[in-house]
Amino acid sequence: MRRMLWELLLPLVIAYGAVLVLVYLFQSHLVFFPSTGREAVVTPRSYGLHFETVRISTADGETLDAWWVPAENARGVVLFFHGNAGNISHRIDYLQMFHRLRYSTLIVDYRGYGKSSGTPSEAGTYRDAGAAWQYLLTERAARPQDIVIAGESLGAAVATWLAAQITPRAVVLLSTFTSVNDLGAQVYWFLPVRLLSRIGYDNLANLKRIRAPVFVAHSRDDDIVPYTHGRKLFDAAAEPKAFLEMRGGHNDGFIFTQPEWVAALGDFLDRHAAAK
Repeated sequence: MRRMLWELLLPLVIAYGAVLVLVYLFQSHLVFFPSTGREAVVTPRSYGLHFETVRISTADGETLDAWWVPAENARGVVLFFHGNAGNISHRIDYLQMFHRLRYSTLIVDYRGYGKSSGTPSEAGTYRDAGAAWQYLLTERAARPQDIVIAGESLGAAVATWLAAQITPRAVVLLSTFTSVNDLGAQVYWFLPVRLLSRIGYDNLANLKRIRAPVFVAHSRDDDIVPYTHGRKLFDAAAEPKAFLEMRGGHNDGFIFTQPEWVAALGDFLDRHAAAK
């Protein structure tokens, strides 16, 4: 009986082991989706926004494709990091929103995304963030206290990492997770995610080192990142902070879809404007 049982279980054990090996070796393909909509579909000009295409060099030799969208009589600058799929051309609505709030915006494609060179990785996205920050300081003469660091989903993890290294005016986190490991353990509950993971993106840990005001927006209907993640991030953030509850799924509960949500973000940023 034992031998028969073992013969039945052995193929399952082998298959499970193979899955563990594949997840460990190719887990970056579960996190980064640079080939999803790699081509630019539109530009800000299509929506009446003046913009400049800029190329930013990283410390390790990659070249990033980015857009600079200036606002007249700007109240500040937003450095925006997008999610794990698509490219900067899929985030025009964010550019329009910040422009209406009178913020200039720099939006960057990570290495391997859009027209940027290289291959995406966690460490690589951090280098990309650092290069974008330096670009604003040196090429746009922006002061740290004028810069709002914002990110959606995975981009918010890049934003918190950067904000933990420096002190911006504020940090805006949209529809993001406490950490990749926390989210992965929920999605892939049948796998020992924390043992296999080589990718962290730990927002909770980063928030402990952030001293800038933090704005968190999350939807109760989010079908990718549970609402509880947003609440835990808000609870972990130091004052001053604000939480905005949105509606809609992960890919349609965007902050710019409701005027009152945009107003809440604008009010928060105005309250924490830098002194001239």
